[in-house]
Amino acid sequence: MAFSRGIYTGWFEGINNQKLVHARFGKKRGVYLGEVTRINKEKVTISCRDVIYNVSSANVSSPNVSPGNVSMPIKPGDGVVFDCGHPEAKEEGGRIYAVENKGTDVVLTFGKGNLNWRRIHLGDRIWKTSDPELDKQLRQSFAGDNPKFQRPISVEVHGELGQNLVAIARDQIGHVVQVESAITLVEAHSKPLTTQRLQEQFGRLGNTPFYLKDLTNCIKGELMLPVSELNKMRREIVTQLEELRSQPKQWLINENASLKDLLPSSNDSSIPNSPNLIVLVRNLNQLETALKTGITTIYCEFEDPRKYRQAVELVHSNAPCPMPNAQHPKIFVAAPRITKPSENWILQQIINSNADGYLIRNYDHLKFFADERCIGDFSLNVANPLTADYFKHKFNLERLTASYDLNINQLQDLLTNSPPHWYEVTIHQHMPMFHMEHCVFCAFLSEGTDFRNCGRPCEQYQVKIKDRVGTEHVLQADAGCRNTVFNGTAQTGAEYVYKLLELGLQNFRIEFVNENSEEVEQIIYRYQQLLNGEIKGSQLWRELKLQNQLGVTRGTVVS
Repeated sequence: MAFSRGIYTGWFEGINNQKLVHARFGKKRGVYLGEVTRINKEKVTISCRDVIYNVSSANVSSPNVSPGNVSMPIKPGDGVVFDCGHPEAKEEGGRIYAVENKGTDVVLTFGKGNLNWRRIHLGDRIWKTSDPELDKQLRQSFAGDNPKFQRPISVEVHGELGQNLVAIARDQIGHVVQVESAITLVEAHSKPLTTQRLQEQFGRLGNTPFYLKDLTNCIKGELMLPVSELNKMRREIVTQLEELRSQPKQWLINENASLKDLLPSSNDSSIPNSPNLIVLVRNLNQLETALKTGITTIYCEFEDPRKYRQAVELVHSNAPCPMPNAQHPKIFVAAPRITKPSENWILQQIINSNADGYLIRNYDHLKFFADERCIGDFSLNVANPLTADYFKHKFNLERLTASYDLNINQLQDLLTNSPPHWYEVTIHQHMPMFHMEHCVFCAFLSEGTDFRNCGRPCEQYQVKIKDRVGTEHVLQADAGCRNTVFNGTAQTGAEYVYKLLELGLQNFRIEFVNENSEEVEQIIYRYQQLLNGEIKGSQLWRELKLQNQLGVTRGTVVS
C-alpha cells in the first residue's frame, strides 16, 4: 500500500502541461477506493468505476466478504478516511466491519457508533489508510529473533600435531577474529579434519548474521579434534565478529589539523581599487538603458537565446561613456538553470553569440564552457570558502556569486576567510522563489501539451501569480520552457554595502525582471550613488520602496 499526495505517473511518456496531479490535498493518502453514492444506517455504498484495482482481495477468506464482480483492495479490518474536500479540518474515518460487492459498487459496513454520520456526505471520496494484515506481513519480514540477512565470512584453519587448532575469520568489511581450540590436535585414526568436514562444521551458521563463503584448510597431516570443540570455536567466531561489528568505526584524529590549513589564502594584491556595479537584464530595452548609464559589466538572461547575438552586437558597438578612464562594456550571457542531455543545442546557440563571457549555472555548463571566460552564478550554492576554492581553481572561474542562502553574518565570514575579490554579491533582485518544469503559459494560455504545439504564448503575454495576500509574483519562461516565479517585491541589501566594502568586496550585482526603462535607469542611478558614498542604504530602499533583506533570510541571529 502506497501513501502519497496523489499518485501520478508524471511525464514519463513526454511533457504534458495540461495534465498534473490533482492537488486536492496536501497530506498523504493511501489507496483510493471510490466515491460515496449512498448512505444507509451504518453502511455506505461507494462507486468504484474509476478505481485502479492494484490490490486484490479475491484470495482473502473472510466470512464478512461477499462474492461479487469487483475485486476491491479492501477487506474487513481495514481503516479508511472520508475526504470531503477540506483536508485542513478534522476528517471522519474508521475501520470496516464488512464488505459487500454489488457489481461496480461496494457496500461497506462500519461498527455501530464508530462514525459521526452527520459529517459524511454523498460525493465524499474514501481512501484506505490502514491494512492490519499487510502490516503483519511486512513486520514478519524484518521482526523476530532470527536474522533476515546473512553476510559472508571467510575462514582459515591452521594446525599441527600436538598444537591447538587456530581459526581466523574475516568478514567483508575488514573485521578479523582469531580463536584457538582448548584441546590439542591428535593423529586421526578415522574422520580426519578434511576441508569438506571443516566446511560442514564451520558452515553451520543458520541462525546467525553470517554464512560461510569459503574456507582454507592449512592443517598439516591427518589430524582430528572433537566435534564439540569445533562447535565451540564456531560459536566464538560468531560472538567476536558480532562484537566487532557493533562497535562504531574507529577514526584516527589528527590533533594538529586545523580548518585554517584548508582555507584559501586571503592575501592577494589583485584586488580592484573601486567598486564595480554589475547589472543583469532580461530584455533588450533594459540592456539599452543599462548601456546609457555607463555600466561596464552586463549580464543578459533572455528567454530566447537567439537574441543574445543581437545583444552582443549592441554592446560591442556601444561607445564608452564620456567619463575619465571609461572602459568598454563587457557582456556575459546566461544559459538556462537546468540543461537536459538533449538540450545542448541551446548551449550551442549561446556560445555562438560570441559574448565576452558566460554565466555558469550548473555542472553541464562548467564542461561545455570550459575554455571560455566564466562566472559562477548563485545556483552553484557557494556558501563557504572550501566550496569557493574548489570552483575557483578546478574550473578556473573568474568570479563566484555568493549563495542566496547566506545571511549577512555568514557572508561576512565567507569574505573574511577567503579572498573577497573572488566574489560578487547580489544586492538587488526579485528573489526567484521556485523553478519548475511545468509551463504555466502552455497550461493556461493554450491547449497544447508542450513547446511543439502550444503556439509560444510566453512570447506574447506577461503572466503574474497572485498569492493569498494579493502580491503579484512575476512568472517567466526560459529556453527549455521551464518557468521561474520571481517575488513580486524586489529586495535589497543596500544597508550592508558599506560593511561589505570594508571587508574588501568590490563586485555588486543588481538584477531586473520586468522593470521598464525608466525604472531601470532610476534603480541603477541610485545604486551608483550608494557605491559612490552619496546616499545611505536606508535612504535607497525607502525611496525605491524595496524590501530590506539580503539573501533568502536574515537568519536567526540577525535582529
